[in-house]
Amino acid sequence: MTASPTTRLQKWFLTYQHFFVFAAPAVFVVGVFTAAPTPSDAGSGYWLEYWWLFPFFLLGATIVNTVGISGSAMFVPFLIFLFPLLAGYSLDPPTLVKIGLISESFGLSSSAVAFIQYGLVDRRLALTLVGGGIPFVVGGAILSFFIPEPLFHAALGIALLAAAYLLFSADLAHDEAAESDAGVSTDGGRDADLPDDAGKLGPAGVGVDEDGTVTRVDRSGDSYNYTWSGYLERFANYSVGGVFQGLAGFGIGELGIISLLRTKVPIRVAIGTNHVVVASTAILASTVHVFAGDFIPGLHSLSLASTPWNMVVFTVPATTLGGQIAPYVSNALDTDTITLGVAGLFSVISVALFLMAGGGL
Repeated sequence: MTASPTTRLQKWFLTYQHFFVFAAPAVFVVGVFTAAPTPSDAGSGYWLEYWWLFPFFLLGATIVNTVGISGSAMFVPFLIFLFPLLAGYSLDPPTLVKIGLISESFGLSSSAVAFIQYGLVDRRLALTLVGGGIPFVVGGAILSFFIPEPLFHAALGIALLAAAYLLFSADLAHDEAAESDAGVSTDGGRDADLPDDAGKLGPAGVGVDEDGTVTRVDRSGDSYNYTWSGYLERFANYSVGGVFQGLAGFGIGELGIISLLRTKVPIRVAIGTNHVVVASTAILASTVHVFAGDFIPGLHSLSLASTPWNMVVFTVPATTLGGQIAPYVSNALDTDTITLGVAGLFSVISVALFLMAGGGL
């Protein structure tokens, strides 16, 4: 049967996704140079002032995408603790969250497209979770402007501490044992009765039987079986995480991945679907942080003009590149070691944030 134009377009996009992924930050940078509101005397010195952010955000994006968590979980602490030492001044909470969210949007979108290409994203779950999380993400983003800085640091510390605990307790490894536990075919075999979608690359597809069991096949032909049950638990986790996503730039990914695993969604499908949810909510939250001040009276620091464009022109390309490097890193290194290292780092940072909130620093 001849494929429809929509199917052919989808398959063409997935085939050439690397071009679109890397074109996006280039278009963004050009748009910033030509249209963003910047100081009247902005010259080469203004645009090149923060070139040194590139390697830091590249490293951070590679780490978080390898583990499968929100980028701002690394970026925001970096901007709180290391940025003042390097730049000589501190950023206010709305601005540093804005930088983290804009950068995270591109990095996670980069990885999300790669997971879609591989057939590891449950679109029904992703759309449901994004739709349910929207009001909480928007509310958290608006709250970030009004919350006092000590409370912001305390909330950030709580979020990092929760993320550390979840990383310590959850098995987020990408190894063969985790795949086997998730119901993946370990022999790479292909059952003729498994679904095959002409719009996806390779023998990928998804089908649902009369009992509600989902059978998903990835690009390599490995199959995953699960159900869509557990909506209430996922809604609870993603709603709380959504508030932190808007407030601090992360949280929905860390809480969300646990709810997906607890409701028996296979590990690789959970990570792929979670990437789409986090990327979508990061885009939404960053949009609120950039434009809210232009529409809501009193939110003048949340505006297009207040965005540090000379920073994000370096952080956006860095996170996009990191999102593409991450899959290769996860295959080459022991993900468990990286995960435990990140969890330990989050624990230390959370203690420092609590001290800052209490006036100890």
